[in-house]
Amino acid sequence: MGRAIRTEDDARRLDAAHAERTCASCGRRMPDSASADAKWCSDACRRHKLDDADRTLERTIDELLDARAATSSICPSDAARAIGGDDWRDLMEPARRAARRMVARGEVEITQSGNVVDPSTAKGPIRIRRPR
Repeated sequence: MGRAIRTEDDARRLDAAHAERTCASCGRRMPDSASADAKWCSDACRRHKLDDADRTLERTIDELLDARAATSSICPSDAARAIGGDDWRDLMEPARRAARRMVARGEVEITQSGNVVDPSTAKGPIRIRRPR
C-alpha cells in the first residue's frame, strides 16, 4: 500500500473546507456544530441580522481610521460617540460587532496592548487599526 500524495488541488479543497467562517451579525467564529450554510452563530444573531446602525458604525470606523495616520488606532467608543451622541454607551457592543465583521473581511485588526488578538475571544478594552 502506497502513501497518498497530497496535490495542490487537495490542499486548496482542504483549506476551503476549514476556512474560518464568521457570523454575519456579530463577527465571531462560527461554532464547529454549525451547518456549512449557516450565516448566524445563534438565534439572537439570526433575529438581529444587520441593520442601518450596524452599517453606519462600519462606515464610521472606516472614516475615523482614514482620518488618522496609517499607524494609528481607534477605540470602538470613538465610533459609538460619533454617531450616538449622549447615548453612545448603548452603541459600544454594536461597535465591537462592527469591528469584528470588518476583521473577518480583512479590513481592520483588533489589538489589545498593541498585540493583534482574536476578535472572537477578546475580552476587555480593544483598539481597532488597519492591517500592517
